[in-house]
Amino acid sequence: MSGNHSTSRNHLNNQSHNHSHRHSHGHSGNGKLTVAVLINILLTVVQIIGGVLSGSLSLIADALHNLSDAGAILIAIFARKISAKQADEKMTFGYQRAEIIGTLINSITLIIVGLYLIYEAISKYFNPTEIDGWIVIYIAGIALVIDIATAVLTYMSGAKSSMNLRAAFIHNVSDAMASVAVIIAGVLIIFYQWYVVDIIATILISIYVLYHGGLLALESIKILMQAVPETCEISELKADIELIKGVSAAIDIHVWQLDEHKLFLECKVASVTNKVSIDLAEIKAMLAKKYGIKHSTIEVNQSGKAIESSCY
Repeated sequence: MSGNHSTSRNHLNNQSHNHSHRHSHGHSGNGKLTVAVLINILLTVVQIIGGVLSGSLSLIADALHNLSDAGAILIAIFARKISAKQADEKMTFGYQRAEIIGTLINSITLIIVGLYLIYEAISKYFNPTEIDGWIVIYIAGIALVIDIATAVLTYMSGAKSSMNLRAAFIHNVSDAMASVAVIIAGVLIIFYQWYVVDIIATILISIYVLYHGGLLALESIKILMQAVPETCEISELKADIELIKGVSAAIDIHVWQLDEHKLFLECKVASVTNKVSIDLAEIKAMLAKKYGIKHSTIEVNQSGKAIESSCY
């Protein structure tokens, strides 16, 4: 058993090293992310000025969302740097979960921004003001171009494979959609004087932001709480282990994610008889192939010896 632990520990250290190596290459995308931060801050200033001059709440709402974009990208960069550190004696699992924490922070800021915008929209409904539609369209048009550019920069920096960067990417995509909503609101204000559409656009932006913020928060919380990954069904996994030759029972099964890519398992198995040995390599191969679990610690109890009961 101690040999299995030693092998697993060495394997984990090797994986941590490989993780750091991959991230060192990924950091080349940090330059793109830094550019995205700077242009988002500049755009925020322009939108706030435009929102105040035009009287448009949706434009100011878009500005606040842009500011949260800049913050989201900064958090993503910081979390990415921390997660690249190798495992050590204090952090034997490594620092990969820094990106999950970054995702949670970003998702919470999305939720806060969404709730604040709804509050402002309701307040403006009871205290309406005249809006200059042309200023709204000009500023929102510029914002749309920049939002698309920052979304592309974030995606190119690794959003497809990183939940952390995906949170920042969703910030940018939702902001691009918000800019479109603001442009539509500006057009309707110019041609039909429908000032209420500014409030409607703000609420729609808020709902979209809250939806994606909630999904990301739930996903990151599940990982931090060591929930069973959605790709695994414990009862099915238990049955598959018990199909391996020599295994009479598999209990005390725990499956969790270290980050969004690495899955871990630990369990106990009992052998049918003392004369039949259990091939742990076969179990591990099955776990890796069918469930994507490449890190597993399995305790073998020989037949006739007590094995603790568990709710697995």
